[in-house]
Amino acid sequence: MQTVRTSEELTRAAAQMKRGGSLALVPTMGALHHGHMALIEEAQRRTDRVAASIFVNPMQFGASEDLASYPRQEAEDARMLEEAGCDLLWLPLVADIYPEGFATAVSVSGVSERWEGEVRPGHFDGVATVVAKLLLAVGPDVALFGEKDFQQLAVIRRMAVDLNVPVEIVGVPTVREPDGLAMSSRNAYLSADERSQAVALPQALETARNAIRNGSEIAKALRQAKQSLVDAGFLRVDYVAVVDANSLEPLDFPQGEMRLIAAAVIGTTRLIDNIAV
Repeated sequence: MQTVRTSEELTRAAAQMKRGGSLALVPTMGALHHGHMALIEEAQRRTDRVAASIFVNPMQFGASEDLASYPRQEAEDARMLEEAGCDLLWLPLVADIYPEGFATAVSVSGVSERWEGEVRPGHFDGVATVVAKLLLAVGPDVALFGEKDFQQLAVIRRMAVDLNVPVEIVGVPTVREPDGLAMSSRNAYLSADERSQAVALPQALETARNAIRNGSEIAKALRQAKQSLVDAGFLRVDYVAVVDANSLEPLDFPQGEMRLIAAAVIGTTRLIDNIAV
């Protein structure tokens, strides 16, 4: 695996990779786990070469969020990627992505405005901006993102279409622990007790999905899901909703392709999850 850090090194390396065939990009913020490795595996199925980036993007963290404490484990991440067969690792510096005088932001309206967009103002501007920069710098044929961040995936797809970025955006199903908890870098923040309680989140979504499939009113299923999270020890439930899978607009009645999404806080850790309905 080739490792590069500067834009100049990346330009040369990416050009070399693309001469060998198609190229995929897996953008990450590091603290890698099996969910990220599933992205690498899917990328290998789709293209000849695979590049990954690790960049903890300051632009998508709010003032009170965990930028300083976000887990960083560069050596371990690099080892995992190399063992998985990744061909190129890009480790840009903040000054390389946002050089002095940087004054541009990409804002995606519509799909970014509810849910995470309401709870974390400015977050998706940071996501869309950095992903646009990563895609333009690498020039991949395919870019892969996990479905766990379902709204993020929708924002990135909209951005790529609107800006005519010549890349296929692929969503990869969420990878879960044996008990059902979605794998996330932030799971490392959970204490042992919090980790055992956290499984209530996917369980609440499963129960709500089954209820809706069996004819329950959406509003009733959502109320029960929220209450189950409170009963399990979650300190705050930001949202539990059934949304249109494309527009992310909330649904009061079943129709079309739907997604059940949720975000809640246990201890000091905020978890998100979603499942198809």
